[in-house]
Amino acid sequence: MRPFLLLASRPEDEAADDEYAAFLRATGLDEARLRRVRLEAGPLPPLDLDDYSGVLLGGGPFNSSDPAGGKSAVQRRVEAELSALLDEIVARDLPFLGACYGIGTLGVHQGGVVDRTYGEPVSCVPVELTPAGRADPVLAGMPELFDALVGHKEACQVLPPTAVLLATSAGCPVQMFRVGRNVYATQFHPELDIAGVVTRVRVYQHAGYFPPAEMEELIARISTAVVTEPSRVLANFVARYA
Repeated sequence: MRPFLLLASRPEDEAADDEYAAFLRATGLDEARLRRVRLEAGPLPPLDLDDYSGVLLGGGPFNSSDPAGGKSAVQRRVEAELSALLDEIVARDLPFLGACYGIGTLGVHQGGVVDRTYGEPVSCVPVELTPAGRADPVLAGMPELFDALVGHKEACQVLPPTAVLLATSAGCPVQMFRVGRNVYATQFHPELDIAGVVTRVRVYQHAGYFPPAEMEELIARISTAVVTEPSRVLANFVARYA
């Protein structure tokens, strides 16, 4: 089996390694079958996408809707590299699944509107499948309504014209969409469990997601959530394209 590729951009080693471990658990892959490239660490190496069964894109510190003048050189480089990669992925309809940052990146690439209208605090929210979502093979076995972990400053306000809406929620209308047959993005985190979100809360306590003084209260609140279904999205993705 060809391996899958995980593109990551978290500069904090603790968060980056925890994210990688989360994707390994959710997909059921081992490190030999899920290769990681940390985009923030240096230029994207030459890639032959035919070497991979599919591409995953994790979350990170960047926001697609950040003002251009406020973006660092690293962010501008990463965005340019991802845009060029998505040119090929979308044109060839290659298997791709982007989580959180992935929906902003793919949304912008496909002509959607990504801004801060529907940002969500770190929380557990009910997500509902659309009729198209209920029929999609990557969402096979998912209940029509399920709880998922979120926490993002930006979201897709207007669905790209090329996209099919697969999942929605009251606070964020675009929770998942598909482009073509094989290119997916989620706003919720399919890789995260409660331990993972607690790690992220601690690492990013000064990143503007919540007042740092409220961290322990937030951890106590989020720790009572029961999240069982979202990882099925990644397991289905791997099973479909392996």
